[in-house]
Amino acid sequence: MTPTHEKQMAVARFLDLAREQTAGAVTRENLSAVLDGLIKIAAHREWWSEDEYPKPEQGELQARYLISEDADSTYALYLNVMRPGKKIVPHDHTTWACIAAVEGTETNYLYERTDGGSEAGPATLKQTGQMQVGPGTGIALLADDIHAVHIDDEGGIRHLHMYGLALEKLHKRLAYDMESNTCKVMSVGVQTRRSGN
Repeated sequence: MTPTHEKQMAVARFLDLAREQTAGAVTRENLSAVLDGLIKIAAHREWWSEDEYPKPEQGELQARYLISEDADSTYALYLNVMRPGKKIVPHDHTTWACIAAVEGTETNYLYERTDGGSEAGPATLKQTGQMQVGPGTGIALLADDIHAVHIDDEGGIRHLHMYGLALEKLHKRLAYDMESNTCKVMSVGVQTRRSGN
């Protein structure tokens, strides 16, 4: 079996696991099993190398590669490659998400919304936790969980991101501005690059 075939088979097995675990109501317990599977494929650093998935171009902080996505835009797996200095403001996903590190460590800041709202407009957040996501670890998020990400690792990061629905279909994600106590619909950010494998 070639390395590429081995990788494709492992990704396919992981996707089957994700579909099985999230077919009904999505719980933290289900997502823990999905995250464990994602951490296992992230551990194969050779599958996610710079040769196949280059760093962002000079002057850019992020490159995102689509690894797999179902025909109906569900079960979307990406590889995010980010340079140090990249910051993503507090945001939700409106779908479940799991993130596992291949290389490098990112800091996740966890929040809850305290104004009782769920729409764009005035909004207040309270930080509830902080988590380092590095090789061998990850984070699982329910649809309404809110987190922010900072990349301080000098070497940057290479992390797998798994979403219940493709990022390009998440039209109601909210990004929060903690200085102005407001939130608005979040853009998809950088354009996703398509992977051959």
